[in-house]
Amino acid sequence: MNAQTVSQSIEPVVYQGQFGEFTITPTDRQGVLIYRAGLMVAALCFAIGSTLVLWQGATPFVSVVLTVLYSGFMLALAVSLLTIHIYLAPLHRALQGFWLIGAVSSVIVGHGSPEPFALTVYHHPATILGIGFGFAALTGIFFKEAFCFDRLETKLLTPLVPTLLLGHLLGILPVVAERGLLAAWAVLFMVFALRKAFQAIPPDIGDKSVFAYLKQQKQDNHKFN
Repeated sequence: MNAQTVSQSIEPVVYQGQFGEFTITPTDRQGVLIYRAGLMVAALCFAIGSTLVLWQGATPFVSVVLTVLYSGFMLALAVSLLTIHIYLAPLHRALQGFWLIGAVSSVIVGHGSPEPFALTVYHHPATILGIGFGFAALTGIFFKEAFCFDRLETKLLTPLVPTLLLGHLLGILPVVAERGLLAAWAVLFMVFALRKAFQAIPPDIGDKSVFAYLKQQKQDNHKFN
């Protein structure tokens, strides 16, 4: 292999975007991998927790494990929300804000009741008004993935998540329906995370020329204001 061949092999691919050409850097790729890793950890935590609840019920051991798994789920979700590529910055910040509200609410609920966290939420549905914001952020990711990549599992998850949470909040779902929706959520979430692991990286980065254009527009607006 001569020097010219080596140079060509490491030369970045130039993509044609809507507002100009762009390249994908190693940092861009790393960000996507971190985003997907966060989704995988969150999905695993949710799937394990759901399996324990559906199989063992709310035993003392399961209740303690659920608190740990929920903490891991929220931390992993935070990582994904920090590294996800969304063209509209206000929407990106809104999802991060939802996560923050959900996280703060979770801390308050967890420290404000003598019961284990999961039992407190189950026995006091009104807590969903706070911690539900964290799941709203997750639903935002599902919606984004459904819109951008036409994924069947995220098309199903987008209405499923609020249906289960609001159904429990309002007390209109029978237990068997809640168990079924929880199982479906866990399975579809794992399917989504696994499919993301094998998806090509560039589509997750998106059209960087759009990001550059929006950034320039924002800077120009600041100059005139």
